Amino acid sequence: MILSILASSTDYLRFEELGLSKTLFTIGFFELRWYSLAYLAGILVGYWYLLKLIAQPGAPMARRHADDFILYATLGIILGGRLGYALFYKPELFTTFTEGELISYNLLRIFDGGMSLHGGVLGVLLAIWLMTRKEKLSFLRFCDYIACVVPFGLFFGRLANFVNGELWGRPTDMPWAIIFTNTDPLALPRHPSQLYEAASEGLLMFIILYWLFWHTRSRYKPGLLVGAAAVIYGASRFIVEYFRNPDAHLIEFAERTGLSMGQWLTVPMILIGLALIATAGKRKVSADPVPREA
Repeated sequence: MILSILASSTDYLRFEELGLSKTLFTIGFFELRWYSLAYLAGILVGYWYLLKLIAQPGAPMARRHADDFILYATLGIILGGRLGYALFYKPELFTTFTEGELISYNLLRIFDGGMSLHGGVLGVLLAIWLMTRKEKLSFLRFCDYIACVVPFGLFFGRLANFVNGELWGRPTDMPWAIIFTNTDPLALPRHPSQLYEAASEGLLMFIILYWLFWHTRSRYKPGLLVGAAAVIYGASRFIVEYFRNPDAHLIEFAERTGLSMGQWLTVPMILIGLALIATAGKRKVSADPVPREA
């Protein structure tokens, strides 16, 4: 199959023909990358949508809580995402020290990519726990509202992965295959799996959560919305992993275990999400709005 794909590789779209660059612009030593812009857009658009959600009756937080959570969430995403990537995908980042370093410089090179969604989720959950504990808010209901804004970050992040020409898919002979000549040494036509993930983890999740929030009473059933988000993401990621090429240093792991690292990490997400959905209707909820600032 690989040989037949190679033989007809001239028939496929080549990545450089799209005219995309990982850098938006450069001024002197300052360089703005689409990857950074994706994080910023996800946080800002998510914040804007969160304000729309909490303006509805029975919100579990006030405007001041949403404002404060921006910092909590940003730190959770960046620190959790990077530490999760090092823990789940590249443990050597914790140990590649040079003389005189207290923290590995490679671990801090976030601008070079290497972020884990699962690590980012854990970081945001920790941020929510700290926030709700401090403000005496409902943890699960807070999670429900934050889950509704997560698709924005996932969508923009996967588009940035595509622009960077990274995390591409497995070789394929499908007509929409792309040859990622800038990053793929084999120059094979591959699934644009980043776009599959943007559509499933981003657009599809947003549509389902939008309908649940605005057209049902799901927001009054603590854990239902965040449970649905976990199941949608987990199932989407599990399926797309069959089209996505495993990281080079984890190919042996995938062959040995039968599943990729990304698939193994989604299994507990799906199980926890299903448990939250199944038990959501049994939880008592107060629909009274939280105290607002004067």
